[in-house]
Amino acid sequence: MKSNAELVKYLVDFGFLKTKRVIEAFKAVDRAHFVLPSQKESAYADYPLPLFRLQTISAPSVVAIMTEALELPAGGKVLEVGTGSGYQAAVLAGAVGPKGKIVTVERVQELFDYARQKVSGLPGLKNVFSVCGDGSVGYAAEAPFDAIVVTCGAPSVPKPLFEQLKEGGKMVIPIGGTYFQDLILVEKRRGRQASRSLLPVMFVPMHGKNGFKE
Repeated sequence: MKSNAELVKYLVDFGFLKTKRVIEAFKAVDRAHFVLPSQKESAYADYPLPLFRLQTISAPSVVAIMTEALELPAGGKVLEVGTGSGYQAAVLAGAVGPKGKIVTVERVQELFDYARQKVSGLPGLKNVFSVCGDGSVGYAAEAPFDAIVVTCGAPSVPKPLFEQLKEGGKMVIPIGGTYFQDLILVEKRRGRQASRSLLPVMFVPMHGKNGFKE
């Protein structure tokens, strides 16, 4: 694939993208804007690409699956744990619309600076609030959230993240080992976790208070 339009068509044709607001968000957010210059030729390939410090930008199909699974409300507030390149945050921002808000937390300073510059460079995208810190504890100052996206593998669902999820809200999170996990959809029902597996995935490990030990 050689353009963002071709990538979006592929994601729609193969059923990764389904809902209008999410499709429009993918059309408006060009993945090539977020990849490293050395990876530009692979910007529209459906596989992860390397970033700084052994981190990656996720495969577009996985970004699509995670975003669609949340069934995001227009005007919703979303927490993202692990900003990475900023690509997922930008897609989420488009999906919730200008009245919504994305709070995205990144612990690696170099990535935080990179992603904030990339997101701020997109015209009209003013609803992303970036935080440099330990995402495994969430961001209580903006809680509760309609949805939470975790883009790093965790040994279990961190308690603070579940506590910061609204009743009826949904979280997508890779649960398992340091590199091989199951992508889990968690819904908060009467204060309890209702979970199901979406697919096997490979994410970089979550570090921090509620992640893996470094």
